[in-house]
Amino acid sequence: MTIRPVPPDPNHNYTNSALRTGDVDPYPQRQVGEFIGTVVANKWVNKEYKHVILKVHPHALKAYAGQMFHLLCPSPDGAEVWMRRPMSVYRVDKDAGHIEFLYKCEGRGTRGMAMLEPGDDFNVTGPLGHGFVLEPSWRNVVVLGRGVGLATLAPLSQLAAENKIGVTAILSARHPDVVMSRDLFEGLGAKTMTVLDSDGTSAVDNVEKILEGLIAHGKADAFFTCGSNRLLKLMQRLGKKHNIPGQVAMEQIMVCGFGACYVCMRTFEVDGQRLLRRVCRDGPVFNLQEAVGW
Repeated sequence: MTIRPVPPDPNHNYTNSALRTGDVDPYPQRQVGEFIGTVVANKWVNKEYKHVILKVHPHALKAYAGQMFHLLCPSPDGAEVWMRRPMSVYRVDKDAGHIEFLYKCEGRGTRGMAMLEPGDDFNVTGPLGHGFVLEPSWRNVVVLGRGVGLATLAPLSQLAAENKIGVTAILSARHPDVVMSRDLFEGLGAKTMTVLDSDGTSAVDNVEKILEGLIAHGKADAFFTCGSNRLLKLMQRLGKKHNIPGQVAMEQIMVCGFGACYVCMRTFEVDGQRLLRRVCRDGPVFNLQEAVGW
């Protein structure tokens, strides 16, 4: 038996009009919906990233670690933003009725998000996709991520803490000012390590030594990663060497978010055969060893 809520059915019908906080859901059995959230806060955490908190309909709070929402971003310049932006859930606060996202401001969609103010409406669809899975037999897992990939991995610590599974989080970044999610990991009981480009500690050979040490001390029952192809390849290699299972959260450009358009196809290798899978519907979390590249 694995530790994960029932995943959503991307084919389940949902209402055309978005539900707002306080609305009665006419289809409580559905897994996926369109919701109007209210911006509670939207603050810079450093020069590149912002953290937005939304008050949402209770149905949106069913999201779990590794799942995502499709966000209808406002325009930053008056021209239409045609496609929604997929974004992994950073945190779910069921008591407060909040979902949170951590995002990098670089494209038109995220620049539009950066303009949101407390009290503004924000249209989100989800929760979508299949998230992380924890096996009850695991006592300690290793999280290795870089940049905004850490935003995807951070809620894994919440799921692990709820199930008394220890987490070691290795946080990779270009320099100290853009190290992400350390407070959230540590607040949930994870042990964190920071590796940086600026001092050379993020080099693959150094990260490999850290991982080998964790394996030797029985602190690596499973691997989890997101945000870097070289870190993915490292964990794949060590996973094969030591027979350690793992999962990777993938990112990809999407249009529909439900698996109908086939825009988000990526290549995977399963039992020696290469095949295509949809990141939105089949993922965004996949078997670590089956991913060809991040």
